[in-house]
Amino acid sequence: MLLAFASLEGRAGSVGAAESVPDSLVTVLDEVSVTSVKQMTGLRDDPEAATILTRAALEQLGALDLRGISDVVPNFYMPEYGSRITSTIYVRGIGARMDNPSVGLNVDNVPYLNKDAYDFDIADIASVEMLRGPQSTLYGRNTMAGVINISTLSPMRYQGWRVMAEGGNGGRAKVSAGWYHKFSQKFGIAAIAAFSHLDGFFRNEYNGKKIDKENNWSGRLRFNWNLSSELTVQNVAASSFLKQGGYPYESKESGKISYNDTCFYRRFTFTDGLTVRYAPENFVLTSITAVQHLDDNMTLDQDFLPEDFFTLTQKKRDTALSEDIVVRGNRVGETYNWLFGAFGFFKHLDMKAPVTFKDKGVAELIEAHRNSANPDYPIRWDSRSFCLNSDFLTDTYGLAVYHKSDVTLGNFNISAALRLDYEHSTLDYHSYCSTSYTIYQRQGEDFIPYHKIPVDIDDKGKLSRSFLTLLPEVAATYMLPNGHGNLYAKVNKGYKAGGFNTQMFSDVLQQRLMGIMGIGAQYDVDDVVGYRPEKSWNFEVGTHLDLCSNRLSLDADLFYIDCRDQQLTMFPDGTTTGRIMTNAGKTRSFGGEVSVGWHLNDRVNLSGSYGYTNARFMEFFNGISDFRGKYIPYAPRNTLFLQGLYTLPTNSKILGKVVFDLNLRGTGKIYWNESNEDVQKFYALLGASVTLGDERLSLKIWGRNLTSTSYRTFYFMSMGNEFFQRGKGTEVGATLRFSI
Repeated sequence: MLLAFASLEGRAGSVGAAESVPDSLVTVLDEVSVTSVKQMTGLRDDPEAATILTRAALEQLGALDLRGISDVVPNFYMPEYGSRITSTIYVRGIGARMDNPSVGLNVDNVPYLNKDAYDFDIADIASVEMLRGPQSTLYGRNTMAGVINISTLSPMRYQGWRVMAEGGNGGRAKVSAGWYHKFSQKFGIAAIAAFSHLDGFFRNEYNGKKIDKENNWSGRLRFNWNLSSELTVQNVAASSFLKQGGYPYESKESGKISYNDTCFYRRFTFTDGLTVRYAPENFVLTSITAVQHLDDNMTLDQDFLPEDFFTLTQKKRDTALSEDIVVRGNRVGETYNWLFGAFGFFKHLDMKAPVTFKDKGVAELIEAHRNSANPDYPIRWDSRSFCLNSDFLTDTYGLAVYHKSDVTLGNFNISAALRLDYEHSTLDYHSYCSTSYTIYQRQGEDFIPYHKIPVDIDDKGKLSRSFLTLLPEVAATYMLPNGHGNLYAKVNKGYKAGGFNTQMFSDVLQQRLMGIMGIGAQYDVDDVVGYRPEKSWNFEVGTHLDLCSNRLSLDADLFYIDCRDQQLTMFPDGTTTGRIMTNAGKTRSFGGEVSVGWHLNDRVNLSGSYGYTNARFMEFFNGISDFRGKYIPYAPRNTLFLQGLYTLPTNSKILGKVVFDLNLRGTGKIYWNESNEDVQKFYALLGASVTLGDERLSLKIWGRNLTSTSYRTFYFMSMGNEFFQRGKGTEVGATLRFSI
C-alpha cells in the first residue's frame, strides 16, 4: 500500500521496521541516485519536507507520470492543461506557467532543464522523491519551490521480465515490457519499451471530432557496472515520441469547445545520463554527466473560436549538456561531515514562432482599429492572410560551486550550506513580415483606391542578461530519544534566474505593423522582453515521527515564504496574440503540511496528507490595477489525499491476495486571475480499485472520479475572451501486471 506513503517524508527503508510490511513496499535507493549523492543521511533524518513514493505505492496509485502524484504529495499540484507541453507544477504558492520551471526534475540523475518535457510516462519507476521548499543551495536552477528525483528500476536489484497492459474508457490502451538481466555481480542491463494510446474524452463541437487523442512511444536502456568495490558506473539512455491532439478549451461565454483550425502537439525527446561513483575509505566522488534534447511542434488555433482570427505554430529544438561533480565525506559516525560540489551547464534553444493572421483577424484586429481612427481614408489588406514571423536563438550557460557542512552535537545536528551561482543568457531575435495594404479615398458614397502601402519589416537584434547570486541555507535538527523521530527548523533562500519573453515578440511585431499605419503603441523591446530573477526566503519548522513500533508515521511542517519579484504569466493590456512574464513586486505565502501513514495490522493500512497554502500579493501594481491582498492565481489553497487499503488473503498460491483500495483527492480553492474574480471551488475526486494477485501476477480493476464531479483545471484569456479547461469525468479500466 502506500505504506510506502507511511514512510512518506522519510527514508523509504524506515517502514521496514514493521516486519509484516511486504518487501515490495520498501525501496532501497540505488547508491548512485542523485539523492544519495547529495544527502548526508537519510531524508527522514534531514530537515526536509520530503515525500517518498515507492514502486508498489506508485503502482497502487496507477501513477505513470508526475500528474499521478498531484495532491498525494501535500501542497503539490500538477493539473492537466490541455497538452503535455503545459506541464506546470505549483508548490506552496510558487509555480511557473511558461519558461523556466519552479520545481526541478531529475530522472536517473539527468536534470531536465526544460519544463516542456516534464509531462511524460515512465515505465518501472523504482521511487519518486519530492522535496518541498527551496532546494537551490544543493540543486541549483529551477528548484525555487522544490525538486523531484525519479529513479527507475535497476537490473542489479531485479532480474527477469516485467510486463504491464492497461485498458480503459476513452480508448485508453497502455503496454510496457522490461527485460532486466544481471550477467554477473558486476554487470547488469535493462531494456524497456512502452506504448500508450488515447482516443480522447473531449469533442470539438465545430467538427464533431475528439480533440485530445494521443499516441506515445518510449524506450529506455540502462547499464550498471560495479567495476570494483570502490568504483561503480551507471548509464541510462531514454527516448520518447509523442503525438497529441489539443486543446479542450471551452469558451466561458458559450460553454462550448468549438474552434475551426487544427491543433496538435508533437514532441521527441532524448536523454542520456552517465553517473560515475568512486568511493575509497574516506570520501565519495560522484560525477553526473547528462545530455538532453527536445524537438517539438505546438500548433494551435490561438483564438479558440469557430472563426478565422489567427493561429500560432511554435517549433523548438532544445539541447542541453550538464556536469555535476560532488565530493562528500564518508566517515560514518563522525561529528563533522562535509560536501563540496561544482555544477555547469550549457543550453541551446532554436525556436520559430510564426503567428498567422486570417481574414477575420485582419478585419477586426487591424483594419477596424485603423479605420475607426481615420474613416475617410479606410484601408483594406491586400491579402486576407499574412504571417508575423519570429525566430529566436537562445544560448544559456551557468556555473556554480556549493558546499555543505554538518556538525552533530549530542542529539542536535547543525547544518549550513552555501552556493555561488552564475548564469548568462543571450537572445538573438529576427522578426519579419512582408505584406501590403491599400488606402481608399471617399468619393461621395463610394471608396476608390488611393495608395498602396507595402509593409516590409525585418527587425534583428541581440539581448543578453547575466545573473549572479549567493544562496545560503542554515538548519538545526533535534533527534528525539529512542529513535522516535526528530524536530527541525530551517532558513534558506530560493532563486530562479530571469529571462526573455519570447512569446511577446508577436505583439511587438504587431504593434510595429500598427505603427506603420499611424496607430498602436510602440514597445521598447529591451524593456518588455526581459524579466527579473525571482528570489525568496523560506522559513520552516517541522517534525518526522515514528510511533507505535514504527507502525504509525507522522510528518508535519509549517512554512513562511517571503518572495520578491515573483515571476507571473499575464496577458498585457491591449494584447491580441501573446503572453508576458512579469514580476510581482512582493508576495508572501504561509501554510502547513501533514502526512500520516498507519499500518494498523496485516490487513488494514490507512494514509493521508493535507496541505494548506495562503499565498497573496503584498505589492503588485501592473500599471492599471493594484492587486495588493489578492490571492496568487493558479496555486490551490488546499490539497487533500485520503486512502484506505484492506488486504484479504485467499490462502491460494495461485490467486494470491485481494486488495481493496478506496481513495479521495481534493483540490481548491483556485483563483484564476490576479483580480480573483474567477475561482474554482474546492472539489474532491473519489477513486477505488480491487487488485487480485501478487508480485508475480496481478489484475487491478480501477475507477477515478467515480462521482463524475465537474471541475476546471485551467483558465486563460485570448483577445479579451475567457476560456477554461474542463477536468475529466469518470474513468474506469483494468491493469494487468506480469513478472517472471
